[in-house]
Order: sequence, then structure tokens, then C-alpha cells
Amino acid sequence: MARRFPNDVTTLGGFPAPTQECYDSLAAILDDAKATGIFYDSPPQPPDGWAILVGAPLFQMILENGKAGAASPSRESVPEFIELTAADSPEMLALAQLTKPGPFGLRTRELGTYLGIRQGGQLVAMAGERLRVPGFTEISAVCTHPDHTGHGYAAALMGELARRIQARGEVAFLHVRGDNTRAISLYEHLGYRKRVLLHFAVVRKPSEEAAA
Repeated sequence: MARRFPNDVTTLGGFPAPTQECYDSLAAILDDAKATGIFYDSPPQPPDGWAILVGAPLFQMILENGKAGAASPSRESVPEFIELTAADSPEMLALAQLTKPGPFGLRTRELGTYLGIRQGGQLVAMAGERLRVPGFTEISAVCTHPDHTGHGYAAALMGELARRIQARGEVAFLHVRGDNTRAISLYEHLGYRKRVLLHFAVVRKPSEEAAA
């Protein structure tokens, strides 16, 4: 009833509904990874023994058809985009840990295309593809080093990814914290609209001692 990604790809998991059966199924597959991130339709209320380590309301935003990159900076105004590879993973992880765009691991880039911008040899901005359902691809891990903000890097990277997603006949979507008004304003400017308010939580299964 439950699934999760390998922990070094991402800590995300999921199940059809927050029932006791589904939580039991999730607990059975967590083994050494005792916590995972779940998207909920309403504020989570896990069973006794489960703990919510962190959580927040998230807007799921979807890109209106035909607007990919319409309001993003031109390619001429930003440095060259590079397609990130396994060799870039340590730097990608370091940038994600610094800027905290959401769950990110050494193998997250395997989920899809990740693009980056380098300045002076340093990876200063990136964005990529994460979750997929038929016809839709999520843009995720949008982050810029604090010393390099204000140049439109995030918008430019998102615009390029959205163009590639639409070229495949798919629709781009993303998730953003409900209180991140600055990011929401940017995404709306880029053509995204709020689709639904979800609730994200990192939940930890009961300890073996408690279960016993």
C-alpha cells in the first residue's frame, strides 16, 4: 500500500490514503530510513507512535498552456546553462543543503534533467525535474546561491525546463510553501497558477522499542 524512493534519491514516499493499513505498510518498507516525506490532502494526523518532524502547507502550481518561459529572462542575459551530471552531484547536494529547496539527495538528479549555472567554476544556481505522472513533470530544486541572487537565474532555468517539458507534450508543475509569498509571486509572473493547497510532512515511524 505504500512506496518510497531510495533514500539517496529523495526521502519522498506515498500511499493512497492516510489509513492505519497504509501507515503499517509504510513502516514495513522504511527499514533503516525511519522518516519519509508525504504529500497529504489535509493536515496530517498520523497514528499513535508516529511523529511529524517537519511540515508545512504547500501550493501545487501548474503552468498555464503556452506560457512556458514567456516572462523569464532571455538566454542572452544569463550565463550558459549546463546539463548537470553525476560528477556534479556533490556540488548539487551542497547547494541544496545551503538553500533548502526541499528533499534532495546525491542521486536526485537521476529523476530527470537538471540544469545549472556556473560562475568562476562554482555552481551558483540549478533547477531540475523530479516527480512525474502521465502528462505532467514537476520542476523542483530551484535554488540560487545567496551570493548570486537577483540576476534572474532561477526564472531563466525554470523557463528552459518548462520549454523542454512542453516540447514533450507535457505540462510543468511545482510545489511551493504556502507562506513563501516572494516565490509564489515569481511563479505567477512566469505563468503558473495555484491548483490546490496540499500539506507536506516528514513523518517518522515508531521506534522498535515503542512498537514492542
